[in-house]
Amino acid sequence: MRNRSLSPAELAALPDAQLLEAVQRQAFAFFWEASHPVSGLAPDRCTTSATPTNDLVATGGSGFGVMAHIVAAEREWITRTAAAERIGQMLELLNRATCYHGVFPHFMNGRTGATIPFSRKDDGGDLVETAFLIMGLLCAREYFKRKNPLESRIRGLIDYLWAEVEWTWYTRGGSALQWHWSPNNGWALDHEIRGWNECLVTYVLAASAPRYRIHPRVYHEGFAVGRNFLNGKSYYDIDLPLGAPFGGPLFLSQYSFCGIDPRNLADRYANYWEQNVNHVRINRAHCVKNPMHYKGYSASCWGLTASDDPDGYGAHAPDSDNGTISPTAAISSMPYAPKEAIQAMRHFLKVHGEKIWGRFGFVDAFCESRNWYADTYLAIDQGPIVVMIENHRTGLLWKLFMKAPEIQAGLRALSFSR
Repeated sequence: MRNRSLSPAELAALPDAQLLEAVQRQAFAFFWEASHPVSGLAPDRCTTSATPTNDLVATGGSGFGVMAHIVAAEREWITRTAAAERIGQMLELLNRATCYHGVFPHFMNGRTGATIPFSRKDDGGDLVETAFLIMGLLCAREYFKRKNPLESRIRGLIDYLWAEVEWTWYTRGGSALQWHWSPNNGWALDHEIRGWNECLVTYVLAASAPRYRIHPRVYHEGFAVGRNFLNGKSYYDIDLPLGAPFGGPLFLSQYSFCGIDPRNLADRYANYWEQNVNHVRINRAHCVKNPMHYKGYSASCWGLTASDDPDGYGAHAPDSDNGTISPTAAISSMPYAPKEAIQAMRHFLKVHGEKIWGRFGFVDAFCESRNWYADTYLAIDQGPIVVMIENHRTGLLWKLFMKAPEIQAGLRALSFSR
């Protein structure tokens, strides 16, 4: 499944198209080789030397994994049948997994479907993780359209799971979606989903749902009135329509937009192509200026997002910068800054080589200032590498998600235009 044994230096010398294919394919191997042996769902993470031996799988990471399998089938790294069988395997477990008003937990047992608590009170439904999963499943429903028993069953199970998500329950009777609910702890976490953040797709899905559809005012009075929703300021002489100062971590312009096509997409608040492109430009400009004088930062070495770091895990951004570069940040920005992303990719391979390149592609992060290099791969970071490179190359996942009739209707209901 992985690339033939080219060294990082040899990979760096490949023409652009071959380099992108090699990086995508190596990252996809995470989902093909390290997935759960029973359900095929994605682990939260694994190390450079060991495949997970426990049963913990990640809901959102599995959604990105579904999308990665579609890319693998389309590019013939695996057969279409193999991809369909793996996604069917995932759906069999999801169909019997514990859910909470149709919403899956952040983590579950890949063998039994039982909930594995994310934290003491986060032991129930996670609406955002579920949204990432449903986004991937809807792409699969639109891709596997052939009239054979395997693909027909995939479509049927996806339609069932999609219809069962009770988005309206998660409004808690108010004007915003809630991130969590638990039968043991109720709404104790009290986490309203307000923007700007990675959760746009949650509201798009909630407004598109076949059964438990939210009213558009929940988007306008909930997500669009978040403390960090509107911005309108400039950073490094680059305008930022939405979001926190300096834009926040780069996953904010990636996760929802693995499926949502931001090209020419706008509503009353922003043009989302401009938003995402400028977010990336600000993040890169910060690394070029390097006001904290961290070792290694340059026009070729950039990308701040949530990832592992020398002290554990952090949401890295220009205003929360500890010297940690995450390869997924630049590489998954490929649609927005292709020349700069490829420049970074070649730099990572030539300068850092096997310190950050291994069996599943680029490791999660590194910090030259502290001579630290991760030994981990994370599903939520490997998945967007495969998907966003593909969206740059062919727009495949954008086309699949955006052609779903429910999504088209939901975007219209929220007053988006293209």
